[in-house]
Amino acid sequence: MSEFDSLLSKLLEQRPELSRSDVEKLIAQKKEKIGAGYLTDQGALFLVASDLGLVISEPVKTEIGIKDLYSGAKEVTLQTRVLNVSPKKQFSRKDGSQFMLRNMTVYDNDSSVTVKLWDEKANLPELADIKPGDLIKIIKAYVKSDLNGEPTVNVGSGSSIERTMEESAIPSLESLTRDVSDVRDGEKNLIVSGIIDGSISYSQFTNMRGNQGSALRMRLKGKDGRSTRVVLWNKTESDIPKVIPPSAKVRLLGVKTRMNQQELEIHGSESTIIEIDSSQQIEPVVFRIISSLKNESGQRIILGVDKERRLLNIVDTANITSSFSPGEIVECMPSKLYGSNITIDSDSFVRKVDAENIPQPSELRTKIADVRPDNNYYCVEAIILKPPERRNIQTKSGETITLSEMYIEDDTAQIWVKGWRNQARLLDGCSIGEIVAISGVIGKPGLEGRTELSLTQFSSIQKKN
Repeated sequence: MSEFDSLLSKLLEQRPELSRSDVEKLIAQKKEKIGAGYLTDQGALFLVASDLGLVISEPVKTEIGIKDLYSGAKEVTLQTRVLNVSPKKQFSRKDGSQFMLRNMTVYDNDSSVTVKLWDEKANLPELADIKPGDLIKIIKAYVKSDLNGEPTVNVGSGSSIERTMEESAIPSLESLTRDVSDVRDGEKNLIVSGIIDGSISYSQFTNMRGNQGSALRMRLKGKDGRSTRVVLWNKTESDIPKVIPPSAKVRLLGVKTRMNQQELEIHGSESTIIEIDSSQQIEPVVFRIISSLKNESGQRIILGVDKERRLLNIVDTANITSSFSPGEIVECMPSKLYGSNITIDSDSFVRKVDAENIPQPSELRTKIADVRPDNNYYCVEAIILKPPERRNIQTKSGETITLSEMYIEDDTAQIWVKGWRNQARLLDGCSIGEIVAISGVIGKPGLEGRTELSLTQFSSIQKKN
């Protein structure tokens, strides 16, 4: 008799009113609810028994696979590889006492699972030496269900973690790495690689529960040339180098995918490991100034273009480029370089240069029919068909913000141009029939699947007639 049949017989002995087919249906329902690929029949049987208020025991195993985990299992030993490890965090219990927690994601040949390290285990000295891809053994852990009903491995006072140098058939990180163009909706614990496409931005926010959060945002281009939006929650600028050249290679360890407004997105957390190819030699950035202005903080905001025709967003925090004018070419060694986002400060090297390979603003024009909702920057030249209309919009959070929008066309198509908040003022003074050159606008998806242009702090509007 197999181990599964033995356990099933024990369950039927305790609930004689159930037939084998009844239990098999419950097992199928449990596997469907949890999701394909996360449970064996035997693992689902343990969950079914727990739902029925029964306890069934299995022969003691010294080591099991992740697929065989079930809620309630004790003294579990797993041999796995590390995918990522989160920073340790302190929390408060309802009684006011404090505890430490650190999460780790591990995987084997069949699946992956979250490991929670509690209290002193969150400070294990061994964790300082553990890297993604390392083979480890988790000894005498216990298993509980998370909020989604999936098993999680818990490492408490009686548990331990050891690195092991044994031979293993568990695949390496490299063999599991997938190009960003190959991922699909609903996948998790992925290892994804791609090329930086455009800028990398950092923001801080307060969520609906009043908690502070942060996010790094970027786009990764795959081998098929398509660009995918990436959001890494609770990551900060300290998690990435200060200089990341445009088109740098990036690998993300421990991310998931989901659809957002018909666009596939990749999401990561504070546990996600960011690997950026540092083999590229850092060289000065050379760009032509397309437009410049001062923001509300008094910093100079510059829209530039390099020899690859990439639009660059430059923030001069020290105003050391105040004597430079649109059309001039600048060479600089910035203090920060995040793809197409550049920061210049008082320690940056900046000078005017002559170069023949930097395109003029007139060479950057994109026909409206060629604008895509890809969050990339565009420069367009068009005639205004409908003058700007300004109105107030209330957000889901209850905030009231200003929106100004106008309708333009060139000889290929029409499109809406929208300015939110402070950018709404850029449309003031524009009139029907005027021909305008609009630089530094982002292509975004709009209502009913239409593409629209959104103004940014780097945008400028020049009247041509």
